Amino acid sequence: MKFAKSDLLLMRRSSLAVCASALISAIVLYSSGEYAQHTQKDQRNAQSQLNDARNKLTAAHDDQKNMAAYTDKYATLLDSKIIGDEQRLDWMEGLGKIREQNLVSDFRYTIAPQKIYAAKSSVDSGNFDIHYSEMKLQFELLHEAQLLDFFAALHSQIKGWYQLEGCTMRRGGDKDAAQLTAECSGGWITLKNRNEPK
Repeated sequence: MKFAKSDLLLMRRSSLAVCASALISAIVLYSSGEYAQHTQKDQRNAQSQLNDARNKLTAAHDDQKNMAAYTDKYATLLDSKIIGDEQRLDWMEGLGKIREQNLVSDFRYTIAPQKIYAAKSSVDSGNFDIHYSEMKLQFELLHEAQLLDFFAALHSQIKGWYQLEGCTMRRGGDKDAAQLTAECSGGWITLKNRNEPK
């Protein structure tokens, strides 16, 4: 089969068209691949941002639940005067009222100056400084139950948090004196928010 010159010219044009089509197809395929990779990368970034947003929303909901739960506890601590300034005058007035109830034969107390609480083991106090006002008590008792009644009244009638550390009891020797004497040590704990102005 012989090709004429005009046939070769037509074939050249067709060949050039096929080559141009192949080149255009290759460019389109390459561009499509690049576009697909870019789109997948954008999709992964969008998915990552969506996951971050969901995690933040979940954390915000958890924080809201915690705030609701802890707001009541915080308000209770404020009302009990555990959070805030030392309530020395209130403690003394409360002890005076307990004295009038004659729960024990007699008692004396001393309250030391307030200091920062030094725990034996580390305590995570959050955003609060723990203050401690040591209070020692001396009692004259007719029987042991009076001591329990006294501390029950102290905890129920005086706002604050008295931490009892321990008591020692002795029998009295004199028949006119009280049957028992006791010495107890402990202290009032107060929490002070570090962010509050002083």
